[in-house]
Amino acid sequence: MADFYQTGVVATLHRLGTRRIEDIEDELVRFARHAPMALVLPALYSEFEAPAMGRILEELSKVPYLKQIVLSLDRADADQFAEVKKRVSGAHKNARVIWNDGERVQRLLKLLEENDLPAGPPGKGRGCWLAYGYVLASGQARVVGLHDCDIVNYSRELLARLMYPVANPNVDFEFCKGFYARFTSKLHGRVTRLYLTPLVRTLQQIFGYLPFLVYLDSFRYALAGEFAMDVELLRVNRIPSDWGLEVGVLAEVYRNSSLKRVCQVDLADNYEHKHQPLSADDTQKGLMRMTVDITKILFRMLAAEGGVLSDGVFRTIQSKFVRTAEDTITRYHADAMVNGLEFDRHEEEVAVQAFVRAIALAADDYSKDPLGAPLIPNWNRVAAALPDFFSQLELAVEEDNG
Repeated sequence: MADFYQTGVVATLHRLGTRRIEDIEDELVRFARHAPMALVLPALYSEFEAPAMGRILEELSKVPYLKQIVLSLDRADADQFAEVKKRVSGAHKNARVIWNDGERVQRLLKLLEENDLPAGPPGKGRGCWLAYGYVLASGQARVVGLHDCDIVNYSRELLARLMYPVANPNVDFEFCKGFYARFTSKLHGRVTRLYLTPLVRTLQQIFGYLPFLVYLDSFRYALAGEFAMDVELLRVNRIPSDWGLEVGVLAEVYRNSSLKRVCQVDLADNYEHKHQPLSADDTQKGLMRMTVDITKILFRMLAAEGGVLSDGVFRTIQSKFVRTAEDTITRYHADAMVNGLEFDRHEEEVAVQAFVRAIALAADDYSKDPLGAPLIPNWNRVAAALPDFFSQLELAVEEDNG
């Protein structure tokens, strides 16, 4: 995205020129002397059966500035865990795999439950949270980055550009969100294009000026799974345990950081990963589950900001969303035509209608339970309740990796 336009209230760092990746990495090596860096990778074992993971590990083996890599592994048995350990160890000499299904980690999760500190159900949210806990427990890093493990066209440049704004001591950012274009022969990113952006703008029109909505609308790809942050944010940020992770993280950053210390960075000319099915008829799968979870987080954030949500307001939101999303489809149709991309307008309209149902379902869930499932407690709270938990977590991971 070769422009220099600053979007909203969040600083936007662009891809300008053709800077060599080696030059960026040389700087990061210098920064790492004072701000050592860790990378967190949330993964399912099934992702090690796909070609994307092999490319990611190969690229990471060339990265010279990382202090540690922490891979949080879900849905793996003992043999699969052993295989993943072997593969990840080849990417970095200081790599650890957290076996979330293993006996040691499960025992710690049970301890949290017994002390009214539930870490939520299995999933990406809990996996990331455990990895952050291990990073804090090991005390090796000052800057932590995270990206998904299904990036088909992964390049180590993506990681360098993600880490640079937080690691560089000459700029004052403590949180950096990645963004990129997503297209092949057609446009992708339906949840961002046709759901989140139209919904946020709908809410702005209905509720008027609310700083949180302005902040959220400033991100070019709010649902991107790539971000980096100062380690102190790991201590105070809570994490949703459902599919609202990305929006939930942005909400916690908004709550715990200053806007002038938040930025977004253009990571790649194009970004390709697995595409979730719409699952329009099943709210427990695919994009429908994601949109319901995200919408509930937005409603709860609105309420926390003073917004009044009633049945009449929910009906207005749905009606206005349809109009806003339809106008958005018209814009993307033109964008696709200019760039010679395929564009199935019927498919786009079907997605919007599914997203309207997701809003209705989220509204119903919110009305029944305005507080909803609690976020996973932040690590400061865990440390206050269980002062030796960090030591227990570090020991469990080290013993599993021994």
